[in-house]
Amino acid sequence: MVLGNYKSVISARAADAEILKRSQDGGIVTQLFAYALEEGIIDGAIVAGPGEEPWKPEPVVATTRAELLAARGTRYTISPNMMLIKEATRSYGLDKVGIVGTPCQMQAVRKAQLYPMAMRKVPDKIALAIGIFCMENFPYQGLEAIVEDHCNVKMESADKMDIGKGKFSVYTERGAVSQIPLKATHKYEQPGCHVCLDYVANLADVSTGSVGSPDGWSTVFVRTKNGENVWSKAIDAGYFETKDIASVKPGLDLVTKLATDKIDKNKKFVEARATFGVNKGLRNPYI
Repeated sequence: MVLGNYKSVISARAADAEILKRSQDGGIVTQLFAYALEEGIIDGAIVAGPGEEPWKPEPVVATTRAELLAARGTRYTISPNMMLIKEATRSYGLDKVGIVGTPCQMQAVRKAQLYPMAMRKVPDKIALAIGIFCMENFPYQGLEAIVEDHCNVKMESADKMDIGKGKFSVYTERGAVSQIPLKATHKYEQPGCHVCLDYVANLADVSTGSVGSPDGWSTVFVRTKNGENVWSKAIDAGYFETKDIASVKPGLDLVTKLATDKIDKNKKFVEARATFGVNKGLRNPYI
């Protein structure tokens, strides 16, 4: 089951025009955290905020709508959000924490809950975990090379970056678009991404990504009872517009294809490593 366990899947976008204006696609993460914050479901959320260098994210604890809005959009280099979990509960004193992350980070959240070594008082304070689809990620130096050397755009001039339809795209503040084939970016990928067998953040409460939905919308998997509870209340309160995933193009078939492609490609890498004693016996726990 390459898409993991889930209770429902839908195409959606935020109903808030301000959130949509600067969001990557459907604004799902920002809108859902904003709703959860307003309703007291979470006291704050660990998100990837802007760092000191352009497009280099830093984890921040957002406790206001304004702080959530400041962290909108995708940055294609890792933000170590896990490092703030203890600080969120101790320094910030949060009892109900939201966290967003890649599939590997969602695995780390669940491991911390199951085996809370050095995190004794943290596991029961994770109130909402949102995962984002991820095929691979780039170290900051690699992202910088892609944007500046291949796309000929200065990092500080980039207004948005996007991956889709086989291309890496950079949009500038003046409206120009520079694109390169996605295959040209593969040499810059984080090595650790090649042993990951999860594309759609199987272990999140809710996971989301643009793949499968029309431009400006996102595909949303509601995976857990907790996720279903929060998501259904947000829908009832009018925080999202939704469409049946079966009614949109390219639909769930493309999500399934990419999830399968990631597993098949990375299984070969894992199996090759096993021939010299690394990752021997590693398998995909989701299929």
